[in-house]
Amino acid sequence: MSDSYDAIVLGAGAAGLMCAARAGQRGRRVLVLEKSDRPGKKILISGGGRCNFTNIGARPANYLSANPHFAKSALARYTPRDFLDLVESYGIAWHEKTLGQLFCDGSARQIVDMLLEECAKGDVTLRCGEEIGSVEHGNGFTVTTQSGRFSARALVIATGGPSIPKMGATGFAYDLARQFGLKLVEPRPALVPLTLGGEEVLFREISGVAAPVVAIAGKTGFAEAALFTHRGLSGPAILQASSYWRPGEPLLIDFVPDRSAEWLLEAKRDTPRTGARTLLREALPARLADILAEKLGLDGDMGNLPDKALRAAGERLKRWTFRPNGTEGFAKAEVTLGGISTAGLSSKTMESKRIPGLFAIGEAVDVTGWLGGYNFQWAWASGVAAGEAI
Repeated sequence: MSDSYDAIVLGAGAAGLMCAARAGQRGRRVLVLEKSDRPGKKILISGGGRCNFTNIGARPANYLSANPHFAKSALARYTPRDFLDLVESYGIAWHEKTLGQLFCDGSARQIVDMLLEECAKGDVTLRCGEEIGSVEHGNGFTVTTQSGRFSARALVIATGGPSIPKMGATGFAYDLARQFGLKLVEPRPALVPLTLGGEEVLFREISGVAAPVVAIAGKTGFAEAALFTHRGLSGPAILQASSYWRPGEPLLIDFVPDRSAEWLLEAKRDTPRTGARTLLREALPARLADILAEKLGLDGDMGNLPDKALRAAGERLKRWTFRPNGTEGFAKAEVTLGGISTAGLSSKTMESKRIPGLFAIGEAVDVTGWLGGYNFQWAWASGVAAGEAI
């Protein structure tokens, strides 16, 4: 089989479908090739099956990239409100959770169905179960699969990154980037649990315990829940901080974000007969309080503990230092940091500066959002930017 198109989009995920729909509705003849047996697999599992499809407060500051300015153009031209208008035009009920996160009331399937209907409006051809054998560049692009050869004047790399390999994710986008001479920013797992070793293994004993904290990596902190696991640390605050953490660096945790470093001294003055562990249990989950009291050497009534020890304990609870020995890797990472370097792409169109007609969008590109709908917004915005330019 051989056929010719205006554009071939590799990948039927969030960015690929959005790009194809926009280009198709502009009158372009578009083919989407997807290696999985169905489109939008990552969309379907996102947000616990309800798809955290955007964040109403998404702005460039919520994204990590070697070039922090790159995402500004696309995000400004296709906003969370624009995507929400599309969602509402399909009658999809939604709700806002904490921190601006928007979810479907029903199922993530509604978002996939909406994107497929948008593609249908543009007469987009979608072919699933297609394994890419080769991609050639000459007078346009030619993609070979087990079904035949397909050619187009434009090619869009929308195959994502290697996070969540059980969903079929691979580093194929990077292979293509190397083939075409595009530079890469080293891909790393992001929004990923951190692992603990050494003496910190003790915290594994409280696996399943969660507490509101501020997690700080480098100069960036996130006030959300942390969860202790059988391997280390997880929960929203940790996943957020993981994107800023580097191997060998410490991770700081404020276990009592709503209290000052002097709170133990104040408690000693106010309630000297209260047991130190009892006091910690009032501020933290009991099992966590007990393990921290043990580590801090806090035992007995507050009135019998030296001020110096309480001051030191209060300061340590505000800046508890963990030294993660790694992450749980791409298998547990929600997204990928790094990817195709933005230095070789137009921030307005996502097109390669060196190879006309070659585009890269979504997670394949070195733009990574925070947890909470930001990465979907980048997928929509970068998809629209490329779709408008094809």
